[in-house]
Amino acid sequence: MDNKYKLKLGISIGDTNGIGPEVIIKTLSDNRILNYCTPVIYGSAKVFSQLRKELKAEHFQFQQVDAANVLVPRKVNLIDCCAAELELNPGTPTPESGKASLDSLLAASRDLKAGLLDGLVTAPINKDNIQAEEFNFPGHTEFLTSYFDAPESLMLLVSGDLRVATVTGHMPVKEVSGKITEELLIRKLTILLDSLRKDFGILKPRVAVLGLNPHAGEKGLLGREELEVIRPTIMQMKERGHLVFGPYPADGFFGMQQYKQVDAVLAMYHDQGLIPFKTLAFESGVNYTAGLPIVRTSPDHGTAYDIATKHIASETSFREALFLACDVIRKRLAEQMPAV
Repeated sequence: MDNKYKLKLGISIGDTNGIGPEVIIKTLSDNRILNYCTPVIYGSAKVFSQLRKELKAEHFQFQQVDAANVLVPRKVNLIDCCAAELELNPGTPTPESGKASLDSLLAASRDLKAGLLDGLVTAPINKDNIQAEEFNFPGHTEFLTSYFDAPESLMLLVSGDLRVATVTGHMPVKEVSGKITEELLIRKLTILLDSLRKDFGILKPRVAVLGLNPHAGEKGLLGREELEVIRPTIMQMKERGHLVFGPYPADGFFGMQQYKQVDAVLAMYHDQGLIPFKTLAFESGVNYTAGLPIVRTSPDHGTAYDIATKHIASETSFREALFLACDVIRKRLAEQMPAV
């Protein structure tokens, strides 16, 4: 791989009335980003020009192009794929902002599938407002898993050496227990271990598995999932030579900072993993979708409508998402290079 090659990184804008466009502009105002990649925004030139003026972001410049096969090197490129009548209405989701977020995501995904991009960074969407005939999914993760024909994927939150994945994703809590099976746990652990090796360069990863119930079930007193499903799965993975440990009570595990002793943590459900992760790394966290044939990252926050009118959103998480995408893509490209 030529180290001088600039990765072509697609950026979907999320809901235009949230903070997505703002954190994109703030991130790409630092021209040093262009030393790492060629950013390609899929959005509205009118919206980005207007917001640039409101933010007084004089260092943010973009080159409008017609398609991803005619990108301008060492420039922020923008492909105008949104309706001409799109207007900014910060703080309020509208049908127009929902359609713009979908149009952006679909256009970027098509180019990524066609091989015109090396990876994708997605700004936050409104999961309800984006729903349409082409998007009948709980979120980005499920859509991209389907779109790129992956048999399974895994939501993995990353901040430095802190990595937290979840067995189940966007589903009601009352449905979680019925979904936790040995087969699902093995599939999720396999994706996690493979990603830690391939995407993060950890040769012999160590993974801690959390229990589902309080106190990890207290030997069956508070639930039997740990005894009947989780612990037997961990033993199977150990027999296969993997460094998998647990199940741990979630509260004590994070309270005693045991996460510092492993390379990743596998939580049973969304909030069990994301609450401690965001408490520890809210501004720097990145949402990475493991198990896909492509590389996709996202900031770990939402649309934040409540501050969308104030221009105070931090771009740290989005910037970290962009850098993580570059790092993972380069690791994958290096892995594909023949040994000398």
